[in-house]
Amino acid sequence: MKKKLFFLLLLNTSVIMAQTNLLTQSGLDHDTIMANGKTIELWFISHGSLMFRFDDFVVHVDPVAEMGDYSVMPKANLILITHQHSDHLDMDAINLIAGKDTKIFCNTLSAGKLPDATIMQNGATLKAGPLTIEAVPAYNILHERAPGKPFHPKGEGNGYVITFENRRIYIGGDTENILEMTELKNIDVAFLPMNLPYTMTPEMVAEAASVIKPAILYPYHYGDTDAKLLIPLVNAKVTEVRIRALK
Repeated sequence: MKKKLFFLLLLNTSVIMAQTNLLTQSGLDHDTIMANGKTIELWFISHGSLMFRFDDFVVHVDPVAEMGDYSVMPKANLILITHQHSDHLDMDAINLIAGKDTKIFCNTLSAGKLPDATIMQNGATLKAGPLTIEAVPAYNILHERAPGKPFHPKGEGNGYVITFENRRIYIGGDTENILEMTELKNIDVAFLPMNLPYTMTPEMVAEAASVIKPAILYPYHYGDTDAKLLIPLVNAKVTEVRIRALK
């Protein structure tokens, strides 16, 4: 029995290493952080698309085929969709990474395209494998399509806080520096969007960081904004700004 378990562990490790090599060869970058002695891989795909791997549990966030080659990516145990816009919800990418046991959590307006998904409204908390997922608000206050019509209305979209044992990662979704960020506690890593006119300016991201106080901040979904503008605005004694290719 012990030999069988050892063989399965070795086989699983070999599969993960092969996938990592394939992803790296495809041009994707990744970082790692530790959670109770276990490795969390943070994969930077592009725009709002992310992937996390915790041991062999794989989480895809807002997969979009235009942003990366999902045919070489590991199957998802969990897919998180922040909102229904096409640069965050793409069935071509989802079909490539979803298996029969894949769970999908999404906001209400995404559910029409995802009949098997579980809807998470702002404030909801669910478990998925070894992880705890919290849906938090993501919306605009200042940036509007037209007067009175924000790009992302309050109550429609989700950000997510994922708890990996003793580590908490916040994915902002499409949001501004909203009041509800003051309620986020013990955030180790934050992904905050920084593209205009849809989300935040570098100054707004810095203000959000001063409230959330993550140990590590990744600007993401930053379009044509020069991400390096953020660095001098953030208190380096509290938060390390890491810039990756996530335009």
